[in-house]
Amino acid sequence: MFFKLFFTYVVLGIVQVFVLNRISLLGCATPFLYIYFILPFRRNYPKWIIILCGFIMGLSMDIFTNTPGVAAASSTLLAFIQPFILNLFVQKDSADDMMPTIKVLGLRRYISYSLICVFIYCLIFYSIETFNFFNWQQWLLDIAGSTILTALLIIVIENVRKR
Repeated sequence: MFFKLFFTYVVLGIVQVFVLNRISLLGCATPFLYIYFILPFRRNYPKWIIILCGFIMGLSMDIFTNTPGVAAASSTLLAFIQPFILNLFVQKDSADDMMPTIKVLGLRRYISYSLICVFIYCLIFYSIETFNFFNWQQWLLDIAGSTILTALLIIVIENVRKR
């Protein structure tokens, strides 16, 4: 499990730093694919491990993308609330070690789960990065564009990965 987690961490980090950070569709949509690292943690996984992994991933992105603390704070918060969001979409009688995938949750519930997680991440990220609401239209466009683009990438990767 550790090696798979570490491999995912490295691959998502490299793709984010060298490819995705250079993408800005219409000046308002940047994909944050590295948060896919936080989404597949199993139900009832130790919360401190999820939070620590989220913080380490965010800190790594901050170091390589010159966003001092923004990604770390956003990733840590997402890692903290991920188990609670997952419980909204999981049936009470499902296994404790259930991993949230399209195959397990179903397409509609997985899309909802990932969309909520990505939206919360983008909301926190752009709120901290902007730190003012003078240009609230751009702030809303950044959140909406990045949420949609990131969620689409996550769903495509999840579809390809599980085939």
